[in-house]
Amino acid sequence: MTTRDGVWVVAACFNEEVVINRFIERVLAVPGVERLVLIDDGSRDATVAQIRGFISERRRLGQPVPVTLLELTRNFGKEAAMLAGMDYANGRCAAAVLIDSDLQHPPELIEAMVAEWRAGAEIVTAVRDDRDQESRLKVMSASWFYRVFNKVVDSIQLQEGAGDFRLLDAQVVEAFTQLRESSRFSKGLLPWTGYRSVELPYQRVSRAGGASSWSPLNLFSYAFDGIFSFSVLPLKVWTGLGVLVSSISLVYALVIALRTAFVGRDVPGYASLMVAVLFLGGIQLIGIGVLGDYIGRIYVEAKDRPHYFIRCVHQG
Repeated sequence: MTTRDGVWVVAACFNEEVVINRFIERVLAVPGVERLVLIDDGSRDATVAQIRGFISERRRLGQPVPVTLLELTRNFGKEAAMLAGMDYANGRCAAAVLIDSDLQHPPELIEAMVAEWRAGAEIVTAVRDDRDQESRLKVMSASWFYRVFNKVVDSIQLQEGAGDFRLLDAQVVEAFTQLRESSRFSKGLLPWTGYRSVELPYQRVSRAGGASSWSPLNLFSYAFDGIFSFSVLPLKVWTGLGVLVSSISLVYALVIALRTAFVGRDVPGYASLMVAVLFLGGIQLIGIGVLGDYIGRIYVEAKDRPHYFIRCVHQG
């Protein structure tokens, strides 16, 4: 049985057959956790079979199985899977913890997060410390992203090292599920709600097994999703750049006219003309690309498609 006063843990899963049983056991061992909600995001391995097997084995032994599996119809992406979990938890619990299922987020920290929540925090955010065991390149690129994001976005500021490992009070869960935009960036959406947040440091370890589904290109695209979702500065930058290039062009045209009139030199020829054409053409194409990205987001939002579909709910 579950109550609206309990703490639920919500985790998206994608091809985590190697670690999923260990993850479930460690989460259920945390004091205060009432239910674990797993969202299978279209795994192509035996993740679903492992979860169902865990539930069946617990039932056979007569042990409580506070596990719910939401099986999505296909891979909708981590953001959509997290939203599915939050939609399911909304109204059913007093607080929900978002966590990754690859064991890079230590489930044992949930107990401290719950303590901070009971002390009055509305959001408890786990923040990676300097001992992060990720590669130096990944750590440096993440640090670069947080700095750029905080420079170009005025409405919110992201805490460097903060990810999706958070505890959300019930009212925050409700607010989060009301944000239905298609291009989702939860790291920014949660601070945007304005609820009080407390930070807890933790050390993220290397994956316990399997391989990450996030390639460098995926991470790069996700970073731009975050910036484009919260700022129109890229559009303003290209407007300013266009004004700058036009001004330089006018000054250069004036210099050529004066030099020709007083010195008698010819206008520079083919090489300089090609450089100018290619430079301006490149600037225009990049500007069109930025504009096209924003228009593409408007197009996706206008279709207003559901974020996910659930094939079945397997209740433990």
